[in-house]
Amino acid sequence: MLNKIVGREEEIKLLNKYAESGKAEFVALYGRRRVGKTFLVNKVFKDRLTFSMTGVLDGDKNAQIHAFTDALDIYGQPTNKQPKNWYEAFQMLRHFLADKNKKNKPCIVFIDELPCFETRKSDFVSALGYFWNSWASLQDNMMLIVCGSATSWMKKNIIDNHGGLHDRITHEMHLKEFNLHETEEYLCAYGFPWDRIMIMQTYMAIGGIPYYLSLLDPAESLAQNIDRLFFKADGEMRREFKRLYKTLFASPEPYIAIVEALFSKKKGMTRDEIAKSIGTNANGYLTKMLQSLVDCDIVRFYNVKNKTISTRNGLYQLLDFYSLFYLHFIKKQPTNEHFWTQGLNSPKISAWMGLSFERICLTHIAQIKNALSISGIKTEYYSWRSVNSGNEQNAQIDLVIERADRMINICEAKYSDMPYLLDKEEYEKLNTRIALFKQQTGFGGGIIPTFITVNGLQRNSYSEHIVAQITLDDLFVSSR
Repeated sequence: MLNKIVGREEEIKLLNKYAESGKAEFVALYGRRRVGKTFLVNKVFKDRLTFSMTGVLDGDKNAQIHAFTDALDIYGQPTNKQPKNWYEAFQMLRHFLADKNKKNKPCIVFIDELPCFETRKSDFVSALGYFWNSWASLQDNMMLIVCGSATSWMKKNIIDNHGGLHDRITHEMHLKEFNLHETEEYLCAYGFPWDRIMIMQTYMAIGGIPYYLSLLDPAESLAQNIDRLFFKADGEMRREFKRLYKTLFASPEPYIAIVEALFSKKKGMTRDEIAKSIGTNANGYLTKMLQSLVDCDIVRFYNVKNKTISTRNGLYQLLDFYSLFYLHFIKKQPTNEHFWTQGLNSPKISAWMGLSFERICLTHIAQIKNALSISGIKTEYYSWRSVNSGNEQNAQIDLVIERADRMINICEAKYSDMPYLLDKEEYEKLNTRIALFKQQTGFGGGIIPTFITVNGLQRNSYSEHIVAQITLDDLFVSSR
């Protein structure tokens, strides 16, 4: 793992602000596996941590308590006996902190991989709540940071807790993956001689996950890196898929089934369609699983303007770049260790790049709005499907940006290394979709056809009618 922070300026600023606030702070930090939560806290506070402990993945109650006493020993408080339960453990921590606590500087406690501690009948969360309510919250210089990759667990048991921790969190921080700007900043900081097309293709394969980026080697080409990480028999990213979902969910199999179903439908599926695909009922339990996948930044939920799909249902779409790449290329266990370098111009890889470029656009809406100079205008974005009235084919627009100034940007994302050629046939199809959209939605404002491409449009008689054009460089702008 590389040893310096790149990006995260806002998060660093907030963590330091909370530490120096002069009052008790309880911070819940969450985000998917490998996004850099632990790295961030350890780098920001370095030797300022008063106490830090981390959970043992798949460990039982005894293993977790042993990890706690081991952490006390590391921080200078050896123990002669192991506590019987978490109430005794937090009592020991309270005595330790009371001795260490100095009123003129923050007392910072970091509990990492928090969901690991809540084993069967452990009462960990209850004991943590008692520790905070009875003592820690009364210390003006106390900062308690709890961290976990299982986002849905963190939200249910800590942030939205209805017991002793109800409304006790003072700040929650959702650490997300890097965007294109931050990914470029990271790779440049570590000497990668790659242009923006290569950085975008990197993003298509592994997203903006800092740990995944740290596995790349600047001495190799992107294609060589992908072969080494994914297509070698012992490639590190080849084995990551099951680990990712096991970390996020206690029982990962039904979540993986949902992800695989969504992978089969690139435009997304309703809850009912997902239920039918995986052979289950469209009930509250499925809704909770879907929301958990959304919370973990694996899936997005979005509204569709269509009379046959209610806003309440909407569509779920797989948006995690690593999962998409894995299911597209690795799930069937390819044996060619040089698949990527030998197949760069193949139809399969070209089709994947086109799909992934659409996904990149959907994860960079702020940059798109900035490029359109509408960042200050209230907007709603959604997908649209036409209602088939009998003769015409169904039409779909993947990204509609509806603005408060009664204008709409109808966005087309097109991938090509060269300037994209908009020909007569495609131009006429675009006009047909716009006409159907106006007819079926009744929208009476102005509509602006908008093309998002890598290198712009080739100039011809049709491109002259596209006044709103966004290029790859626009997607690399910081959204902060």
